[in-house]
Amino acid sequence: MTDGTSSAVPGSSLLGPADVRRLAAEVGVRPTKKLGQNFVHDPNTVRKIVAAADLSADDVVLEVGPGLGSLTLALLPACRALAAVEIDPVLAARLPRTVAERAPGLADRLTVVEADAMRVTADRFPEPPTALVANLPYNVAVPVVLHLLAELPSLRTGLVMVQSEVADRMAAGPGSKVYGVPSVKLAWYADARRAGPVSRSVFWPVPNVDSALVAFTRHDPLSTVDQKVLFSLVDAAFAQRRKTLRGALSGWAGSAAEAGRLLSLAGVDPGARGEQLGVREFVRIAEVSSSR
Repeated sequence: MTDGTSSAVPGSSLLGPADVRRLAAEVGVRPTKKLGQNFVHDPNTVRKIVAAADLSADDVVLEVGPGLGSLTLALLPACRALAAVEIDPVLAARLPRTVAERAPGLADRLTVVEADAMRVTADRFPEPPTALVANLPYNVAVPVVLHLLAELPSLRTGLVMVQSEVADRMAAGPGSKVYGVPSVKLAWYADARRAGPVSRSVFWPVPNVDSALVAFTRHDPLSTVDQKVLFSLVDAAFAQRRKTLRGALSGWAGSAAEAGRLLSLAGVDPGARGEQLGVREFVRIAEVSSSR
């Protein structure tokens, strides 16, 4: 076992700081801000993430951006199969070898999908993923989660590591100062909550922002209303936060008068603002609009 390496549950040897730097040097990878690459190098952190994900032995895990494999090695013993979506061809090519070297008895559980997680489709996976566990780049965290929830109905749970401020927005409820578009759109699919902070020191390179975990559990569909209609409504409601909904939705509805009429039919005060409404109120407005 190399310096900085620790053992996970039997069958997998985790990467420590020295291992991460050695692997990065070997494949010629320098973490880039463009791809949001900050590699986790602390074995205790990845153990905590896997424990917080609360996986079952039958879960098929989807990991986005596995990088050098720190979290991958910790996840493999905790699930039946793991599909790792990696956009970087160099990292995608190295990951199976890393797993074969450090978790040889678990290598057959891994499938690497070289793709952009913002565009990956269900047919790229050998079997439907049931749980998302990932360290997500800060600039695409919300779009990636929303795309995967829409594309993969099989996803029942998730635990993602994101920028702390993004975590706040994802898990916020009505009335919060940080409640907004990401909060409502995620709530359309799932119940979300913050699941703890993550220290900057566990990353290489050390980011200049704090991180946090967000856990979510998919709930039953709230409505048969078209998701595109609902999301366009939510975007309009928060585009001008200081305006009342009657004014903010005037362009979306066709006029302020029509916005007021739809809001009244949905049982929503036209004088309210977007941050006061929960996802179910937005659903009612979308339903009324779709039936006109």
